[in-house]
Amino acid sequence: MDVSTREQWMVIVDETISAQPRVARQLLDMIRGLSAITDGFSVDQMQHALQTATRAERDGADEEVIVASLLHDVGKLISVPNHPKIAAEILRAYVRPEVYAMVAFHQDFQGRYYYEHLGMDPNLRDQHRDQPWYELAERFADHYDQKAFDPDYSSETLEHFEPMVTRVFARAKSL
Repeated sequence: MDVSTREQWMVIVDETISAQPRVARQLLDMIRGLSAITDGFSVDQMQHALQTATRAERDGADEEVIVASLLHDVGKLISVPNHPKIAAEILRAYVRPEVYAMVAFHQDFQGRYYYEHLGMDPNLRDQHRDQPWYELAERFADHYDQKAFDPDYSSETLEHFEPMVTRVFARAKSL
């Protein structure tokens, strides 16, 4: 890299931009991979992702929130304890900061529903109360995510969300 030229870097940039559609394709494949993970829940993690995104869409959420809802648990393919931060980092360059935070801290908000059973503080969300994204994260946790384990819920298909994923990941907002 220390001997590269501007012209070489312009070729790299052009090729990187033209290859951007692969990001959406890879993420859609990752969501499909969530179908192999149940971890004791009543639906697999792909169905959970579809339910969460469907609930967001039916509630009138914008496209970034819908796509983030679809991808919020994709980090479970790598590490369950670290999954919120993994998913948030995948999204970071493509969504506005409050959507990033919604995903990054969603476990703190979800804890209200089960942390007491694990001897943990169910009110961890309170530490974020003064953040500008608090209401978005609260709506996500309370209305979309925690309700999305219903084996009888009629979700949209992954193909339904594919154009949204493609649009959101078409170009990074930041690097």
